[in-house]
Amino acid sequence: MDVLERHRQMVERFPENELGRFSLGNALFDLGRYDEAEEHLKVALRKKPDWMVVQILIGKCALELGRRAEAIAAFERARDLAVSQHHEGPLAEMEGLLADLQV
Repeated sequence: MDVLERHRQMVERFPENELGRFSLGNALFDLGRYDEAEEHLKVALRKKPDWMVVQILIGKCALELGRRAEAIAAFERARDLAVSQHHEGPLAEMEGLLADLQV
């Protein structure tokens, strides 16, 4: 059984588990399956709204899917979370992405 299938089975057994949703979403993201990844990541974020890494991945999914305005909004929210949670690396990443996306 591959990693993706293990994550799918975890979500099937525990559909409300945010860690399972994140793991499946992250695996799908890594495979370039952004629309599927986004679906699971959004469930995880609803369960834990201050999960900065999930917020970042949702923004990256939106960007890959050509939804620039949604990506910007997601990255702005991730930037705010990075500030409030004192995460310098993700803060710098979000500031760079937002600078690149500004007109």
